[in-house]
Formats: sequence, structure tokens, C-alpha cells
Amino acid sequence: MRKALSGVLLIVIVAGVSLAAWLHFRSSAGSALSTTTTATTLPANQPIAPLTGMPDPGGAALTRSALTVKIENTPEAMPQWGINQADVVYEEIVNGGITRLAAVFNSQAPAKIGPVRSVRPTDTQVVWPLGGIFAFSGGAQYALDSIATAPVKLVDESNAGAAMFRDLSRQPPHNLYGVAPALFKFGGTPTPPPKLFTYRTSTEKVIGAPVAHFVVPFPSIYAVTWTWDAATASWDRTLFGAPDITGTGVRESPKNVIVMWVNYVNGIGTMASYANLQGSGPASFFIDGKQQLGTWSRGSSPGDVLTYQAKNGQAVKLTPGQTWVELLNTGVPLSVTH
Repeated sequence: MRKALSGVLLIVIVAGVSLAAWLHFRSSAGSALSTTTTATTLPANQPIAPLTGMPDPGGAALTRSALTVKIENTPEAMPQWGINQADVVYEEIVNGGITRLAAVFNSQAPAKIGPVRSVRPTDTQVVWPLGGIFAFSGGAQYALDSIATAPVKLVDESNAGAAMFRDLSRQPPHNLYGVAPALFKFGGTPTPPPKLFTYRTSTEKVIGAPVAHFVVPFPSIYAVTWTWDAATASWDRTLFGAPDITGTGVRESPKNVIVMWVNYVNGIGTMASYANLQGSGPASFFIDGKQQLGTWSRGSSPGDVLTYQAKNGQAVKLTPGQTWVELLNTGVPLSVTH
């Protein structure tokens, strides 16, 4: 902000804060572009997207609910579409020991999201505090009964109309995709969704041990490696031994990764298994190239929002931007390279 004083006339020029997209070339098992932003001090009265803590100049995020889309995460599903534009992504273990994603959209509305796949009971735990819209492709009766209890508007291929489509160049069932602008038209409450995280400003430093990379050891071939990229100030995601690149050529590289150790009720990989997100447990927070240890907790009501505390009892402060939440089974250690 500059002040220029001429006579009795005071002219105040306020410089708005602009967000710059950094394009980062990746060339290990494929080239891709990675778009990221850094923590920033926000101007007064700037609309803020509730699920990212980022400026939302048009205020769109405040006019619509959360949209959670269930997305396949197998080799056959690659490349996935729209994930890099999600505000929050939850990675969960489902039956058979594979992983799937529940991607939450609010601030952005990509025209292609997917492949869209079936609901699982863990999704009920994830979406209950968020409300809004839940888009999926069907599911077993026990999973359908579970999601029906959550306060969300359910949209699947049977009622989506133009909000979902099949890509005929791909084999089913790996070819169903959602259209976010059309899905948002299904409504959903609350509007806007509740905030899920606390964010830091550019002047607030992250305290923790520096991390080069770490591995989240999901079962079988689904272990995920996250590598700190200092150039983009984000965590590059590697899956199935290769950079995780979207259908638009963008590297999956969120600002924050949270690992929550949770109890999978009924066991890992069983048909009725689900991650219990009520209660509390340990958590590890990867922010700004560092690792913080702490805990997660949620009250007895399924509508309570998860909270995250550092070891000193204070709220963990994330970098504004996309956050991935890894739901790892209790007792399984991380592999962290400092």
C-alpha cells in the first residue's frame, strides 16, 4: 500500500494481492505441468474459499455447497480427471485392499471429473459434516444404505442426466465422468460448506522436521510417495511407481498432506470395512516441506467437523491451497526421509 499526500488531498492506492500460477516441468516417467500457489497475506474484505483458505475473487465458493465425487484409483482408471482442481481429497482403503478417492469440490468446477465409481461406507463418515452433493456410480446395498443416512443430495448415473457422461474411448466401468457445473445445479446444503482446516499466513512459519519425501504404505500396489518440491512449494505425488499425472497433464501436487491413523471397522479390505472417523487418534501433518506430529479428533456426533492439534495443543495451521487426507490404518508406520 502506498500513500501519496498532495496538499490536503490524501490518495490511497491499495495494491491487491494477485495469485501467480507457477508452471513446473516434470520429466521422470513423463512430463507434466504443476500449478501451485503460496501462503499469502489476504487483503481486507477479500472473499475466501472455505475449503482452501485461498482468495475467491468472484465469490463462487460462497454461493454453492460442497460437491464430493467418488473416484476410482486403480491403474485402469489412469489418468484421472479433475483431481488437481479439488479443494480436498480423501484417500481411503476399500474392499479388496485397494484405495479410492473422495474428492471434494467447491472453489472450482472442472468440466470432467473421474472416473466416477461406487460408494463405500467410509464416504458416509467423510461427507456427513460437509453436506452438499455426493456423486457416485452406485454400490452394494449395504453401502447405499449407509450413504442414505448422510445429509447429502445423492446423484448417480440414474438421475444425473447431463451431469455425467461415458467416455466411449475408454472401457467400462472406468469411463464414467462427472461435470461439476451441472452437478452443482443439484443444490445441496449448507451453502457455503463449513471450514475444515485452519490456515497460516505468509508470516507464520511452520515448525517441524524438514522432509525430503515420505511413503504412505497403503496395501498391495497402492503405496503413495510424496516428495517435497521446493520450486512449487508443494508435495509431488507418485503412484504405481510413476508421477501421478492428470488427464490434463498436471502433476498431482497439493500444498498439504495429512496422514490420519484410523481404525477400519470390520478389518482391512473386507466388504463391510469402513474408516471410523469418530473419536481421536494420531496424525502427521506435512506442511511447507516439514513434518509436524499431532492428533485428530471428532466429537460423538457424525456432523462434527474434524479438528487437528499439534503436540502443543494448538490448532495445526496449513498452507492455503489443496489438502490431501490419507486415511491409513492404525499401527502402520510411515516411511519418512528427512
